[in-house]
Amino acid sequence: MSWLPLSPLPLKDRVSMIFLQYGQIDVIDGAFVLVDKTGIRTHIPLGSVACIMLEPGTRVSHAAIRLAATTGTLLVWVGEAGVRVYASGQPGGARSDRLLYQAKLALDDDLRLKVVRKMYQLRFGEEPPSRRSVEQLRGIEGSRVRATYALLAKQYGIKWHGRRYDPKDWEKGDIINRCISAATACLYGVTEAAVLAAGYAPAIGFIHTGKPLSFVYDIADIIKFDTVVPEAFKIARTDPNEPDKAVRLACRDIFRSSKTLAKLIPLIEEVLAAGEISPPTAPPDALPIAIPEAQSLGDVGHRSH
Repeated sequence: MSWLPLSPLPLKDRVSMIFLQYGQIDVIDGAFVLVDKTGIRTHIPLGSVACIMLEPGTRVSHAAIRLAATTGTLLVWVGEAGVRVYASGQPGGARSDRLLYQAKLALDDDLRLKVVRKMYQLRFGEEPPSRRSVEQLRGIEGSRVRATYALLAKQYGIKWHGRRYDPKDWEKGDIINRCISAATACLYGVTEAAVLAAGYAPAIGFIHTGKPLSFVYDIADIIKFDTVVPEAFKIARTDPNEPDKAVRLACRDIFRSSKTLAKLIPLIEEVLAAGEISPPTAPPDALPIAIPEAQSLGDVGHRSH
Protein backbone atom coordinates (compact mmCIF):
# COMPACT_ATOMS: atom_id res chain seq x y z
CA MET A 1 0.00 0.00 0.00
CA SER A 2 1.47 3.38 -0.99
CA TRP A 3 1.00 6.60 0.98
CA LEU A 4 0.43 9.99 -0.61
CA PRO A 5 2.59 12.90 0.58
CA LEU A 6 1.00 15.35 2.98
CA SER A 7 -0.60 18.34 1.29
CA PRO A 8 -1.87 21.23 3.39
CA LEU A 9 -5.44 22.40 3.05
CA PRO A 10 -5.94 25.94 1.78
CA LEU A 11 -6.28 28.39 4.66
CA LYS A 12 -9.86 29.28 3.77
CA ASP A 13 -10.97 25.69 4.45
CA ARG A 14 -9.49 25.52 7.96
CA VAL A 15 -10.62 26.07 11.52
CA SER A 16 -9.14 29.39 12.66
CA MET A 17 -7.24 28.50 15.84
CA ILE A 18 -7.04 26.39 18.96
CA PHE A 19 -5.27 26.98 22.30
CA LEU A 20 -3.20 24.28 24.02
CA GLN A 21 -1.78 24.31 27.55
CA TYR A 22 -0.20 22.03 30.14
CA GLY A 23 1.16 19.09 28.21
CA GLN A 24 3.77 17.61 25.90
CA ILE A 25 3.02 18.05 22.20
CA ASP A 26 4.36 15.20 20.12
CA VAL A 27 3.71 12.96 17.12
CA ILE A 28 2.57 9.50 18.21
CA ASP A 29 1.57 6.84 15.69
CA GLY A 30 1.63 9.54 13.02
CA ALA A 31 -0.86 11.76 14.90
CA PHE A 32 -0.27 15.21 16.39
CA VAL A 33 -1.22 14.84 20.06
CA LEU A 34 -1.16 16.68 23.38
CA VAL A 35 -0.18 14.36 26.24
CA ASP A 36 -1.03 15.64 29.73
CA LYS A 37 0.73 14.70 32.97
CA THR A 38 -1.57 11.70 33.48
CA GLY A 39 -0.72 10.33 30.03
CA ILE A 40 -4.06 11.12 28.42
CA ARG A 41 -3.69 11.85 24.73
CA THR A 42 -5.73 14.53 22.96
CA HIS A 43 -5.52 14.27 19.19
CA ILE A 44 -5.25 17.59 17.35
CA PRO A 45 -6.49 17.81 13.73
CA LEU A 46 -3.32 19.65 12.74
CA GLY A 47 -3.84 19.92 9.00
CA SER A 48 -7.28 21.51 9.35
CA VAL A 49 -6.22 24.26 11.79
CA ALA A 50 -4.76 27.60 10.70
CA CYS A 51 -2.75 28.26 13.85
CA ILE A 52 -2.20 26.73 17.27
CA MET A 53 -1.62 29.00 20.25
CA LEU A 54 0.76 27.42 22.75
CA GLU A 55 0.19 28.70 26.27
CA PRO A 56 2.52 28.28 29.27
CA GLY A 57 3.03 24.68 30.37
CA THR A 58 3.48 23.26 26.86
CA ARG A 59 6.53 21.57 25.40
CA VAL A 60 6.89 20.69 21.72
CA SER A 61 8.95 17.90 20.18
CA HIS A 62 11.03 18.18 17.03
CA ALA A 63 8.67 15.75 15.26
CA ALA A 64 5.66 17.94 16.11
CA ILE A 65 7.38 21.08 14.78
CA ARG A 66 8.28 19.27 11.56
CA LEU A 67 4.74 18.02 11.05
CA ALA A 68 3.28 21.48 11.69
CA ALA A 69 5.64 22.97 9.08
CA THR A 70 4.75 20.28 6.56
CA THR A 71 1.01 20.81 6.97
CA GLY A 72 1.30 24.60 7.00
CA THR A 73 -0.03 25.14 10.52
CA LEU A 74 1.40 28.12 12.35
CA LEU A 75 2.55 27.55 15.95
CA VAL A 76 2.43 30.67 18.12
CA TRP A 77 3.95 30.77 21.61
CA VAL A 78 1.78 33.03 23.75
CA GLY A 79 1.56 34.09 27.38
CA GLU A 80 -1.10 33.14 29.86
CA ALA A 81 -4.59 33.72 28.45
CA GLY A 82 -3.01 34.33 25.05
CA VAL A 83 -2.64 38.09 25.46
CA ARG A 84 1.14 38.18 24.92
CA VAL A 85 2.87 36.85 21.82
CA TYR A 86 6.44 35.66 22.34
CA ALA A 87 7.37 33.90 19.11
CA SER A 88 6.01 31.91 16.19
CA GLY A 89 7.14 28.96 14.14
CA GLN A 90 7.06 29.81 10.45
CA PRO A 91 5.26 27.13 8.38
CA GLY A 92 6.33 28.69 5.09
CA GLY A 93 5.81 32.15 3.70
CA ALA A 94 8.16 34.76 2.24
CA ARG A 95 8.25 33.38 -1.29
CA SER A 96 11.04 35.23 -3.06
CA ASP A 97 8.90 36.76 -5.82
CA ARG A 98 6.26 37.95 -3.37
CA LEU A 99 8.82 39.13 -0.85
CA LEU A 100 10.52 41.28 -3.49
CA TYR A 101 7.10 42.58 -4.60
CA GLN A 102 6.17 43.49 -1.02
CA ALA A 103 9.56 45.07 -0.36
CA LYS A 104 9.42 47.19 -3.52
CA LEU A 105 6.00 48.53 -2.52
CA ALA A 106 7.24 49.34 0.98
CA LEU A 107 10.50 51.01 -0.10
CA ASP A 108 9.07 53.32 -2.76
CA ASP A 109 7.42 56.35 -1.13
CA ASP A 110 4.79 56.80 -3.85
CA LEU A 111 3.87 53.11 -3.97
CA ARG A 112 3.75 52.87 -0.17
CA LEU A 113 1.38 55.83 -0.03
CA LYS A 114 -0.94 54.12 -2.52
CA VAL A 115 -1.04 51.01 -0.34
CA VAL A 116 -1.65 53.02 2.83
CA ARG A 117 -4.47 54.94 1.17
CA LYS A 118 -6.07 51.64 0.16
CA MET A 119 -5.82 50.37 3.74
CA TYR A 120 -7.50 53.57 4.94
CA GLN A 121 -10.29 53.22 2.35
CA LEU A 122 -10.97 49.58 3.26
CA ARG A 123 -10.91 50.28 6.98
CA PHE A 124 -13.19 53.32 7.03
CA GLY A 125 -15.28 52.73 3.91
CA GLU A 126 -14.38 56.05 2.30
CA GLU A 127 -11.59 57.60 0.30
CA PRO A 128 -8.89 59.22 2.46
CA PRO A 129 -8.30 62.97 2.17
CA SER A 130 -6.21 63.84 -0.87
CA ARG A 131 -2.66 65.18 -0.72
CA ARG A 132 -1.90 63.65 2.67
CA SER A 133 1.35 61.93 3.61
CA VAL A 134 1.55 58.55 5.33
CA GLU A 135 2.29 60.32 8.61
CA GLN A 136 -0.75 62.59 8.22
CA LEU A 137 -3.00 59.64 7.37
CA ARG A 138 -1.66 57.79 10.42
CA GLY A 139 -2.64 60.78 12.57
CA ILE A 140 -6.15 60.90 11.10
CA GLU A 141 -6.49 57.16 11.59
CA GLY A 142 -5.42 57.41 15.23
CA SER A 143 -8.00 60.09 15.92
CA ARG A 144 -10.78 58.04 14.33
CA VAL A 145 -9.74 54.92 16.22
CA ARG A 146 -9.89 56.74 19.56
CA ALA A 147 -13.33 58.05 18.65
CA THR A 148 -14.47 54.53 17.71
CA TYR A 149 -13.33 53.13 21.06
CA ALA A 150 -15.23 55.89 22.88
CA LEU A 151 -18.35 55.25 20.79
CA LEU A 152 -18.28 51.51 21.52
CA ALA A 153 -17.82 52.20 25.23
CA LYS A 154 -20.88 54.44 25.20
CA GLN A 155 -22.87 51.90 23.18
CA TYR A 156 -22.13 49.08 25.64
CA GLY A 157 -22.27 51.21 28.79
CA ILE A 158 -18.63 50.70 29.79
CA LYS A 159 -16.39 53.22 31.55
CA TRP A 160 -13.61 54.04 29.14
CA HIS A 161 -10.32 55.67 30.10
CA GLY A 162 -8.47 54.95 26.90
CA ARG A 163 -6.43 52.06 25.53
CA ARG A 164 -4.17 51.44 28.52
CA TYR A 165 -2.35 48.32 29.60
CA ASP A 166 0.95 47.22 31.12
CA PRO A 167 2.65 44.60 28.89
CA LYS A 168 4.54 43.32 31.96
CA ASP A 169 1.42 42.85 34.07
CA TRP A 170 -1.83 42.31 32.16
CA GLU A 171 -3.78 41.75 35.37
CA LYS A 172 -3.36 45.42 36.25
CA GLY A 173 -5.47 46.42 33.27
CA ASP A 174 -9.20 46.98 33.57
CA ILE A 175 -11.49 44.31 32.18
CA ILE A 176 -12.22 46.05 28.89
CA ASN A 177 -8.53 46.50 28.06
CA ARG A 178 -7.86 42.86 28.92
CA CYS A 179 -10.71 41.80 26.64
CA ILE A 180 -9.45 43.96 23.78
CA SER A 181 -5.91 42.61 24.20
CA ALA A 182 -7.13 39.01 24.13
CA ALA A 183 -9.31 39.69 21.08
CA THR A 184 -6.59 41.39 19.06
CA ALA A 185 -4.06 38.66 19.97
CA CYS A 186 -6.44 36.08 18.46
CA LEU A 187 -6.86 38.18 15.33
CA TYR A 188 -3.11 38.72 14.98
CA GLY A 189 -2.53 34.97 15.20
CA VAL A 190 -4.83 34.05 12.32
CA THR A 191 -3.70 37.09 10.31
CA GLU A 192 -0.05 36.06 10.63
CA ALA A 193 -1.01 32.59 9.41
CA ALA A 194 -2.70 34.17 6.39
CA VAL A 195 0.27 36.44 5.62
CA LEU A 196 2.64 33.47 5.69
CA ALA A 197 0.29 31.26 3.68
CA ALA A 198 0.08 33.97 1.01
CA GLY A 199 3.88 34.00 0.72
CA TYR A 200 4.62 37.40 2.28
CA ALA A 201 6.78 38.62 5.17
CA PRO A 202 5.04 39.64 8.42
CA ALA A 203 7.75 42.20 9.23
CA ILE A 204 7.48 44.38 6.09
CA GLY A 205 4.70 46.79 6.97
CA PHE A 206 3.36 50.02 5.48
CA ILE A 207 1.66 51.85 8.35
CA HIS A 208 3.40 49.91 11.10
CA THR A 209 7.15 49.54 10.70
CA GLY A 210 10.12 48.21 12.63
CA LYS A 211 8.34 45.31 14.32
CA PRO A 212 8.35 41.57 13.56
CA LEU A 213 4.60 41.65 12.85
CA SER A 214 4.24 45.08 11.23
CA PHE A 215 2.37 43.83 8.16
CA VAL A 216 0.18 41.60 10.36
CA TYR A 217 -0.90 44.68 12.33
CA ASP A 218 -1.58 46.55 9.09
CA ILE A 219 -3.92 43.87 7.77
CA ALA A 220 -5.59 42.97 11.07
CA ASP A 221 -6.35 46.62 11.82
CA ILE A 222 -8.44 46.85 8.65
CA ILE A 223 -11.02 44.40 10.02
CA LYS A 224 -10.64 44.42 13.81
CA PHE A 225 -13.42 46.96 14.43
CA ASP A 226 -15.75 44.95 12.22
CA THR A 227 -15.01 41.70 14.04
CA VAL A 228 -13.27 41.23 17.38
CA VAL A 229 -13.24 44.63 19.09
CA PRO A 230 -17.04 45.05 19.37
CA GLU A 231 -17.18 41.49 20.75
CA ALA A 232 -14.60 42.44 23.38
CA PHE A 233 -16.83 45.30 24.56
CA LYS A 234 -19.87 43.02 24.53
CA ILE A 235 -18.13 40.46 26.73
CA ALA A 236 -16.63 43.06 29.07
CA ARG A 237 -20.14 44.36 29.75
CA THR A 238 -21.11 40.98 31.25
CA ASP A 239 -18.09 41.02 33.64
CA PRO A 240 -17.26 37.30 33.22
CA ASN A 241 -15.07 35.40 35.69
CA GLU A 242 -12.63 34.44 32.92
CA PRO A 243 -12.80 37.30 30.42
CA ASP A 244 -9.78 36.12 28.38
CA LYS A 245 -11.25 32.67 27.83
CA ALA A 246 -14.67 34.10 26.97
CA VAL A 247 -13.10 36.41 24.40
CA ARG A 248 -11.07 33.63 22.78
CA LEU A 249 -14.12 31.39 22.39
CA ALA A 250 -16.12 34.29 20.96
CA CYS A 251 -13.36 35.16 18.50
CA ARG A 252 -13.22 31.56 17.33
CA ASP A 253 -16.96 31.65 16.63
CA ILE A 254 -16.69 35.01 14.86
CA PHE A 255 -13.89 33.77 12.61
CA ARG A 256 -16.02 30.77 11.69
CA SER A 257 -19.32 32.61 11.12
CA SER A 258 -17.80 35.53 9.20
CA LYS A 259 -15.41 33.25 7.25
CA THR A 260 -12.48 35.43 8.23
CA LEU A 261 -9.84 33.03 6.95
CA ALA A 262 -11.45 32.92 3.51
CA LYS A 263 -11.31 36.72 3.33
CA LEU A 264 -7.82 37.43 4.63
CA ILE A 265 -5.65 36.34 1.69
CA PRO A 266 -7.83 38.13 -0.92
CA LEU A 267 -7.72 41.20 1.38
CA ILE A 268 -3.91 41.06 1.45
CA GLU A 269 -3.77 40.79 -2.34
CA GLU A 270 -6.24 43.67 -2.77
CA VAL A 271 -4.22 45.93 -0.48
CA LEU A 272 -0.93 45.26 -2.27
CA ALA A 273 -2.53 45.55 -5.71
CA ALA A 274 -3.23 49.22 -4.91
CA GLY A 275 0.44 49.87 -5.74
CA GLU A 276 -0.43 49.06 -9.37
CA ILE A 277 2.75 47.12 -10.08
CA SER A 278 3.28 43.46 -10.90
CA PRO A 279 5.39 41.00 -8.90
CA PRO A 280 8.90 40.85 -10.41
CA THR A 281 9.91 38.01 -12.68
CA ALA A 282 13.13 36.06 -12.24
CA PRO A 283 16.22 37.59 -13.91
CA PRO A 284 17.10 35.87 -17.20
CA ASP A 285 20.49 34.80 -15.84
CA ALA A 286 19.06 33.21 -12.66
CA LEU A 287 19.52 29.50 -12.12
CA PRO A 288 16.34 27.41 -12.36
CA ILE A 289 15.09 25.34 -9.44
CA ALA A 290 17.25 22.22 -9.14
CA ILE A 291 14.51 19.92 -7.87
CA PRO A 292 11.03 21.25 -8.69
CA GLU A 293 8.45 20.68 -5.97
CA ALA A 294 5.22 18.88 -6.69
CA GLN A 295 2.05 20.92 -6.98
CA SER A 296 0.52 21.40 -3.52
CA LEU A 297 -3.11 21.75 -2.49
CA GLY A 298 -2.12 24.45 -0.01
CA ASP A 299 -1.61 28.17 -0.43
CA VAL A 300 1.42 29.52 -2.28
CA GLY A 301 3.50 30.14 0.83
CA HIS A 302 3.14 26.70 2.41
CA ARG A 303 6.33 24.68 2.81
CA SER A 304 4.82 21.24 2.12
CA HIS A 305 6.39 18.09 0.69
